[in-house]
Amino acid sequence: MPAATPRVLSVIPPMTQLNTPYPSTAYLTGFLRSRGVAAFQEDLAIALVLRLLSRDGLARTGERAQALPERRRSPAVQSFLAQQDRYLATIGPVIAFLQGRDGTLAHRIAGRAWLPEGPRFAALDVYEDDGSGDPLGWAFGALGLADKAKHLATLYLNDLADVLRDAVDARFEFVRYAEQLAGSQPTFDPLADALAQPPTLVDEALAALTHEAVARHAPDVVLLSVPFPGSVYGAFRIAQAIKAQHPHIVTVLGGGFVNTELRELSDPRVFDFFDYVTLDAGERPLLALLEHLRGARSRQRLVRTFVREGSNAGGEVRYVNLMEADVAFAEVGTPTWDGLPLQSYLSLLDMLNPMHRLWSDGRWNKLTVAHGCYWKKCSFCDVNLDYIGRYEGASAQVLADRIEAIVAETGQTGFHFVDEAAPPKALKALATELIARGTGISWWGNVRFEKTFTPDLAELLADSGCIAISGGLEVASDRLLALMKKGVSVEQVARVTRAFSDAGILVHAYLMYGFPTQTVQDTVDALEYVRQLFENGCIQSGFFHRFACTVHSPVGQNPEEYGVTLAPLPPGGFAKNDVAFIDPTGVDHDALGAGLKKAIYNYMHGIGLEQDVRMWFPFHVPKTTVRPGRIARALAAR
Repeated sequence: MPAATPRVLSVIPPMTQLNTPYPSTAYLTGFLRSRGVAAFQEDLAIALVLRLLSRDGLARTGERAQALPERRRSPAVQSFLAQQDRYLATIGPVIAFLQGRDGTLAHRIAGRAWLPEGPRFAALDVYEDDGSGDPLGWAFGALGLADKAKHLATLYLNDLADVLRDAVDARFEFVRYAEQLAGSQPTFDPLADALAQPPTLVDEALAALTHEAVARHAPDVVLLSVPFPGSVYGAFRIAQAIKAQHPHIVTVLGGGFVNTELRELSDPRVFDFFDYVTLDAGERPLLALLEHLRGARSRQRLVRTFVREGSNAGGEVRYVNLMEADVAFAEVGTPTWDGLPLQSYLSLLDMLNPMHRLWSDGRWNKLTVAHGCYWKKCSFCDVNLDYIGRYEGASAQVLADRIEAIVAETGQTGFHFVDEAAPPKALKALATELIARGTGISWWGNVRFEKTFTPDLAELLADSGCIAISGGLEVASDRLLALMKKGVSVEQVARVTRAFSDAGILVHAYLMYGFPTQTVQDTVDALEYVRQLFENGCIQSGFFHRFACTVHSPVGQNPEEYGVTLAPLPPGGFAKNDVAFIDPTGVDHDALGAGLKKAIYNYMHGIGLEQDVRMWFPFHVPKTTVRPGRIARALAAR
């Protein structure tokens, strides 16, 4: 590598999001450029999808599908082969429509006669006709032509994803791509075995895109930022392709998955693909690594970095961490999206959930108001890790400057504040600054439903451009909220969420079931609280997640305090995150979960709010102990 002019390429591997670039490379590229480093970025996730979902890509998929024996052709593959000519004719226009380049196509798509329809369209049969003869009329209304078309086009893409999975690569998905090879996977064996297999059509396309990116940028260092288990396999395939043709290029692995699951990495085979693996915020480790590669710092002075000793594959993995202060959050610079194909992302409408739509529809500039979480007490959260435990903010002026610079660069005014929990004091100052500058952005983000969010503050945030807020109600039970150290009560959440709703801000509640010691009665009571929150206009959206115990959370660290016993972790030198546990209550939370999800889906559409919550469970559950009107009284008392 040249001593004075390192060139760094940051890569988003498949799969992350299709509607907007994952922000990690934008952060790193902006930071490195602010330090004089020649830095570039590529999103190979969206590039791969667009190459596969093209006329040529589908033609090659059709060849693979046609070669399958009849008995191995799934319904999705059979439907594709029967309508292949229609798929080849429509894929280009549909992609242009979802990219916002041909909105008039909505009329043909919504007519249901132009697009080929596969098994995914059977889901439309569950919707009730509103009397118009249109099963989607209740969801989109008479004026929702574009939304209806977008939903149908999304089903069309999902059909094609199923074909790719069934005919080309059994691990393929748009988001959770091969995640079973990495997520909480104690041994590297499954990933190593998959990487040793002959490349699939998907692998070949990804390798070609990798070589094209290397040719464009001629990097000395390639950073693979891996946020989720579903992007690990793609990152390793990219590194494998680089090492095969460009062994001189230094490859570095980092990102949210690494920070969470590879903290005890010891398998040397990982370093057949990556020269270095870094933990936590990447700015300081990267500066140290670049100094090392220039010969200005010894290997023993790297920061939060795993290396393999020696040049042979059996060398021991060592963690090197010279204690140096992290780069202050206020000094990390402004993210840049330069080099990312902002006009190529796909606005999808998959789930008919108003908050989930924000995650998949439209391109949002992602920005962090503060690093870490100011609360950092919740017992289910990884509060001991850097991304939660190290809280740092920046002034409203600095944040507003970053926002204005990003709008000037991208031409887009929508922002997703990706904080763990945006601090109310910082949001108040930022809102005041945005209003004073007349910035005119729209934004949404995640908060704690704490009493600091008064009706006046909610109005201020709405005036600054806030359109939606999400937050954790978790298990709607004061006993369990206290056990979680959530720092809120159900009645407090009701008052705060109603303040947001009254200000015209969409409110989404993260909900949880299966927390340690949660009984069936707790679950039924929690659903009754949720019903009353919908009934009283406090929340408009929600989703139930199954509790998972992680090794870095207070529950994982001190299970006895929560009445559970952890199962032993299997041996291995790769990923560690989720850990099984034994809850003495013996409740079948999976059986309850189906009823909870069915209930909230209906509540979001105003259905069943007047019914007893027991109706959502196909088996006997106890009557709720929550009094009718509990939430209404809490709101009246504010």
